[in-house]
Amino acid sequence: MSLSCVYSGALVGVDAVGVEIEVNASDSGNLDIKLVGLPDAAVRESVDRVTTAIKNSGLRWPAKKITINLAPADIKKEGPSYDLPIAIGMASLDQERNGKLTEAALEKCAVVGELALDGRVRPVKGILSLALQAKQAGKRAILVPQENAVEASIVEGIFVYGIASLRDAYDLLTGNGNISPQKLDREEFFNTKRAYPVDFDEVKGQAHAKRALEVAMAGGHNLLMLGSPGTGKSMLAKRLVTILPAMMEEEAIETTKIHSVAGLVDGKHSFLATRPFRSPHHTISDVGLLGGSSNPTPGEVSLAHNGILFLDELPEFRRSTLEVLRQPLEDGHVTISRAAGKFTFPSRFSLVAAMNPCPCGYLGDPSRECRCSPGQIEKYRQRISGPLLDRIDLHIDVPAVNYKELRSESGGESSEVIRERVEEARAIQLERLVVFPGVNCNADMGNRQVSRFCQLDKQSERTLEQAMESLNFSARAHDRILKVARTLADLEGAMEIKEVHVLEAIQYRTLDRNLWA
Repeated sequence: MSLSCVYSGALVGVDAVGVEIEVNASDSGNLDIKLVGLPDAAVRESVDRVTTAIKNSGLRWPAKKITINLAPADIKKEGPSYDLPIAIGMASLDQERNGKLTEAALEKCAVVGELALDGRVRPVKGILSLALQAKQAGKRAILVPQENAVEASIVEGIFVYGIASLRDAYDLLTGNGNISPQKLDREEFFNTKRAYPVDFDEVKGQAHAKRALEVAMAGGHNLLMLGSPGTGKSMLAKRLVTILPAMMEEEAIETTKIHSVAGLVDGKHSFLATRPFRSPHHTISDVGLLGGSSNPTPGEVSLAHNGILFLDELPEFRRSTLEVLRQPLEDGHVTISRAAGKFTFPSRFSLVAAMNPCPCGYLGDPSRECRCSPGQIEKYRQRISGPLLDRIDLHIDVPAVNYKELRSESGGESSEVIRERVEEARAIQLERLVVFPGVNCNADMGNRQVSRFCQLDKQSERTLEQAMESLNFSARAHDRILKVARTLADLEGAMEIKEVHVLEAIQYRTLDRNLWA
């Protein structure tokens, strides 16, 4: 055989495209190995790794001019995941010494993996996306690093073989190996991964805050918590994912793909069946939050997809960094343009933020005196722009917990009980919004849906009008109030929005722009 073709894949954003690795041996020219097809530095360096790994695995390649082409040539090839398919392609050219390997065997499978110098196969990023792409390309099997086998086996309809070494991979393809496909009880595996380490019944007191958090998750709304240090803002935020509806399998696969591409999935944490909770530090850069760099990778907004993005100490974030949140909050995805191409990452999440009422943190605290001047307080609060604040549906106060509540044995309802109510409200919304693609909850509603599903009776209309005039709410805040009122009605199973729902929704806007100026 003077030409072989091994199927693999390349990551483009969070998805993958097929790559054919063509290896040709020619008698003309000097003995050399040439790699073409738009490889990056890591791929170009693979030649030295591959040749050493082939020798140390007891395999050989022809003493001829070897040309390796990674097709299609217009897609940049990055990372070390092409080592194993290149090595198999080179070894298949010398079947007299290595063993017979048919073209049919190569046509039926995809191959992915990095090689160590001794021939061991190391794990790679984005294996779930690569397995999905191989299945879409009609491949019957995929050879992946042993540590990636469980992650790849989540994909139904394709045999996954966990490979420990180059020799094992070659023997398997020649029919001399005894490696069995990775077996996975997907339903059992999915259910065992659903447990959360925290629960809402661990939170003492804070009944008002818990109610607001339930409302926020029931409608998919964004939330801002305001309170002095130590009142439990972070503790509440970390438990929000436990009351969100359980992730469906499609959501779990989509979320795992993002984390896999970012290199956050390994043999021990091969699948995300619980909703992600991301809490970046306030020193994070725009690129770290939104995603990017020269070879764009997902940022925190995409890693929080289908979950919670928690920004603690919100005014401490750079204003320019906060402003980049506006697009993903509105669109549910992030588009990044670089020289390498245009990449779109999903980023549909609930934004939860926390902040102190003033720089020292004790404005309005009954037990400690605030030492901040009015100018300092104003400057501190002005770090958050009006447009960003308008996109946060609920603003709530989180006061300190008194001693009796703190020492009580019960923390109230469990996450499971609250989650049941949230799921019921979400089910009502899905049924109502089924005719609007991409609109899955009340927070996603646009002007058209708000006008249709948030009708008010005369008394409710009068109450909202008075609040708009007296509290100086913006037009965007008006729509947010209606959406939250719709969620409150859904939690009660009410068909119509009542005045009590409007009043409670208004209560969650008491920190709006007129108090922040």
